[in-house]
Amino acid sequence: MSRFSELIKQDKPVLVDFFAEWCGPCKTMAPILKDVKDSLGESVSIIKIDIDKNQELASKLNVRNVPTLMLYKSGEQKWRQSGIVQKSDLIQIIKQGS
Repeated sequence: MSRFSELIKQDKPVLVDFFAEWCGPCKTMAPILKDVKDSLGESVSIIKIDIDKNQELASKLNVRNVPTLMLYKSGEQKWRQSGIVQKSDLIQIIKQGS
């Protein structure tokens, strides 16, 4: 948990993807997140967290569905949504949150 807290305190936006290996929509999100990273480069950090390996963190953050995406900046949650989010929407959300 302390490692997560450190990661989300960055000055740039941090997009966190809570996923599971067995989740179909999570597999759909993977190339979308790669495209977002390719488009925005170093202006954003994208962190993938496997809920099966990080159950305590997922529980603490009330992650009930996967994929669940959260956007943080300087440790503050700016946005959260479960389900598939398209590349253009994600880029707009990240730019608004930065």
